[in-house]
Amino acid sequence: MKLVIQIPCLNEAETLPATLADLPRSVDGFDTVEWLVVDDGSTDGTASVARKHGVDHVVRFTQNKGLAVAFQTGLDAALKLGADVIVNTDADNQYVAADLPLLLGPILAGRADMVVGDRQVRGHEEFSRSKKFLQQWGSWVVRHASDTDVPDTTSGFRAYNREAALRLNVVSDFSYTLETIIQAGKSDIAVTHVPIRTNPRTRDSRLFRSTFQYLRRSVETILRVYTMYEPLRIFLWLAALPGLLGLVLFGRFAWFYLTGPDPTGHIQSLVIGAALLILSVQLVALGIIADLMRANRVLTERTLHRVRRLELEAGVRPESLAEEAVVDEHEPVVPG
Repeated sequence: MKLVIQIPCLNEAETLPATLADLPRSVDGFDTVEWLVVDDGSTDGTASVARKHGVDHVVRFTQNKGLAVAFQTGLDAALKLGADVIVNTDADNQYVAADLPLLLGPILAGRADMVVGDRQVRGHEEFSRSKKFLQQWGSWVVRHASDTDVPDTTSGFRAYNREAALRLNVVSDFSYTLETIIQAGKSDIAVTHVPIRTNPRTRDSRLFRSTFQYLRRSVETILRVYTMYEPLRIFLWLAALPGLLGLVLFGRFAWFYLTGPDPTGHIQSLVIGAALLILSVQLVALGIIADLMRANRVLTERTLHRVRRLELEAGVRPESLAEEAVVDEHEPVVPG
């Protein structure tokens, strides 16, 4: 059994050494533990720092592509490096590495395919009230959208077995945290969570410039991914409002037509009601088309899943991941 711990990085030369110093080189249940750093176009020598501190594999982009792309690239690289289980952690040493066995426990016991670390945000002293509220509200939305019970959906401390990693496909260019949970829930990947600890904050988040931007991008991601998996439901809800208003206006016209002294009045209700009903029918038609496209996407995902399996069986190396990715591998160097 091989465990690969992946760390997406962007200009983390200062914080990466402390993160690596806490990572284990052996974990119960695994014969091999390797470290993988995905350098997302850093300009501060992050890749050199990673190699200096004993990282086994470095995937380096020549320009910044975003956290979601770095995460997906790390999954693909870890799989092609022979990983049976992949752990994702942050480079800012936010998570206590000693909690790795807790994170891996459900996977080793065969009870889950994907495990998310729960930072127990409600009692987190470093989080402001507004951040706690937004995090809890966002997690509630994602739980309902994904049909899972993960309490901390933005946590980046996660573990995936090989099957879960093979089936996940991140399409967002913002972050992977929300999207992968919705995908997992809608793809019947067994998801669970465990409580974890966090270290004192070393720096502010670089994923977003303001709370408003993070909220906007998160809502966009949730809506986009949920619509990918439940398009007909979304379009039926959208069609319901103009449809009901159209029926009300038609009823209003019919009432005055049948009971009023002037049956030719209230034509405006008839015209607007007809327009709203036409809009409603068009939205339903779009929902049906989108649902057919969803079926094609499911078939495409199954095909991609099989292609990935064939690549693993054929021994395809991580170098073929992307034209702009450079993979550097060397023998482990134990820090200190």
